[in-house]
Amino acid sequence: MKIVVIGGTGLIGSKLVARLKQQGHEPVAASPKSGVNAVTGDGLAAALAGADVVVDVANAPSWEPAAVLAFFERSSKNLVATEAAAAVKHHVALSIVGAERSPGNTYFRAKLAQETIIKSSPVPYSIVRATQFFEFLGAIAEMGANDGKIVVPSALFQPIAADDVAARLAEVATGKPLNGTIDIAGPEKAPFNEFIARRLKASGDTRPVVGDPKTPYYGSLIDDTSLNPLGEARLGATSLAAWLANF
Repeated sequence: MKIVVIGGTGLIGSKLVARLKQQGHEPVAASPKSGVNAVTGDGLAAALAGADVVVDVANAPSWEPAAVLAFFERSSKNLVATEAAAAVKHHVALSIVGAERSPGNTYFRAKLAQETIIKSSPVPYSIVRATQFFEFLGAIAEMGANDGKIVVPSALFQPIAADDVAARLAEVATGKPLNGTIDIAGPEKAPFNEFIARRLKASGDTRPVVGDPKTPYYGSLIDDTSLNPLGEARLGATSLAAWLANF
């Protein structure tokens, strides 16, 4: 099966391409590095020719509000139009759990716009919504750096390993289109600050971590329901302890 992975050289994309190859499929890592630009459309028709499935895991290069919205709208419109012309049978997109519950988060709003375009396309689709990745905990911590300490939200958090995200995407991409959305999350739920503290401790960072319910996450105040699945979700197999052991 030919599966084109848009954003195939990034964190999730590279793991997904490797996994699909191991499973005997024909993955194509498509990105600007390989001459495929979904935003401009350059190289897209050639990359999608003969493809059975397209998996979009591309990330916006800029999170400035207008830029991130333009990225996901333009790339998604180009993708679904090119897929329809190429008779692609299944479009899979990676999105974010709880995107609709943080209206102040401009990145989340852009992902919702992407989802809307996908759902209105004639191409059968599956949307996989994931919680935040373990791999981003360090960067999230630095956003809260303040006078020798780290201040982050105290709301419940359920992050997931990138390997588990790739595994679930591979399963969905090689199955029948859901024409719907599924949520995936890590196996553990705990206050945001606890995950950050464990990540910093593992890297030898001694800065204290403070959980503050009034500290926003990317522009939005969050509570225990903001970033976590509210209904049924597929859980990853990798605990934070296991991930940190190989960090």
